[in-house]
Amino acid sequence: MSSTKPFFTAVKDRRTYYALDSSSPIPDSRIQEIVKHAILHCPSAFNSQTTRAVILLNEEHKKMWDITAEVYKQQLPEEKFNHANQRFQGFKAGYGTILFYEDTDSVREFQNKFKTYEDKFPGWSEQTNGMHQYTVWTALEAEGFGVNLQHYNPLIDVRLETEFNVPPTWNLKAQMVFGNPTSGPAIPDDKKEFKPIEERMKVYGAK
Repeated sequence: MSSTKPFFTAVKDRRTYYALDSSSPIPDSRIQEIVKHAILHCPSAFNSQTTRAVILLNEEHKKMWDITAEVYKQQLPEEKFNHANQRFQGFKAGYGTILFYEDTDSVREFQNKFKTYEDKFPGWSEQTNGMHQYTVWTALEAEGFGVNLQHYNPLIDVRLETEFNVPPTWNLKAQMVFGNPTSGPAIPDDKKEFKPIEERMKVYGAK
């Protein structure tokens, strides 16, 4: 995370941005550092470390969204595909995409190792993947990127496995698109609504 932005400011400022271009405020090495930091330090149940990531930048990022368009063109009626393809081209206009996976072999390993919690590990796996996504999202935006999160799996899974040498035991969870924001967040600050905090948080025993 940018050392100039306090943690909770970065949390508050994290938003969804769809209008992106292909410029970057930081070098590629810094993007890799952010993802590496999340992979190393985000928590996981029993330190299972099941989350995996694939970073696609520049032409490889564009290739990924071309593949997505090719796959969906075969699945959707023309009118629906034309609408979806506008979104694909918008994502392609960004700088990069991070693919977030869970390693099913690692999940099964811990299910077998801790039989008492066997049925819990798939859910815990989803939780740690979400923490990785949130950490990377917040850190990228603290550096000046705009970010949005997509879920075009499972239709694109096999093509991405082949194109980017992804092990078949890795289960795709999300595609995080990032780039230079060319307009404000999807929901403007003055339009963002919050449910009453009293309905969402309880406190007991506070002094």
